[in-house]
Amino acid sequence: MTPSDHELIFDESTGISWSAFAVDLESDQTLFSHSPERELDTASIGKIFLLHTLLDQVDRGERTLEERVRRRPSEWMNDSGLWYRLQADELSLYDVAALIGAVSDNAATNTLCRVIGLDVVHEHTAALGYRHSGLDDVVRWPRPPGAPSRLSHGTAAELTTFVAALARNETLSAASCDTFKRWLGAGMDLSMVASAFGLDPLAHDEFDRGIWLWNKTGTISRGRADIGVVMSPERRIAYAVLANWPRGDDRRDQVLEQMRSAGNMIKAHVQDDDLRA
Repeated sequence: MTPSDHELIFDESTGISWSAFAVDLESDQTLFSHSPERELDTASIGKIFLLHTLLDQVDRGERTLEERVRRRPSEWMNDSGLWYRLQADELSLYDVAALIGAVSDNAATNTLCRVIGLDVVHEHTAALGYRHSGLDDVVRWPRPPGAPSRLSHGTAAELTTFVAALARNETLSAASCDTFKRWLGAGMDLSMVASAFGLDPLAHDEFDRGIWLWNKTGTISRGRADIGVVMSPERRIAYAVLANWPRGDDRRDQVLEQMRSAGNMIKAHVQDDDLRA
């Protein structure tokens, strides 16, 4: 299958801004590409840089994942997450990070940002070479005057590079890359690109229907974002699909339909018999 076999059109006629990219990590073949260098609001996607900073510190011997931390009242956030529904105020760093990977936990994000330091995350992200992607702030609502206007930002090109490096066990030790992928493999939001694969949202960190997925999503009222790696026994596809639309418009259904189409293209590629021959 070549990119021209199944052309994927990202429609911007209704005011949706897209940044999308997908690449086969075995052949370096591009499956689709649309404004991959465009910087967009990526909502919770930027939490991956927080998790990467944590594991980098573990690799350097500066922290252990068994270290226990206590959430503060100011870090409590509802909406996305699970910790705000739990009685435990103290968790290990591993469990805090697992909550972020599985349910994009806002309270866990704020606690881990305080422990690590947002400035440290920014420095680490820059040291990795990312200039147009990153975590901008802790989770706040409402956002006070003077606070960053968005939680995170990114481009499909850089975010695909990030997940590709993780898949290849680069930038972290092999053990830390495996831990990171396990956290993202527990991700419960399969509503976007991943909706095409028909996986169990609560248990898909293994092969099912010939596909293994780990991903991270971001959701705001005017945007959706999904990044990750889709694997068959023979192939790995790294992808990032980001969408923003004008405030006050409701383009959610249109965006989710397009994201599913992107997932269908990835699915067709990893299951292509000619590629496995």
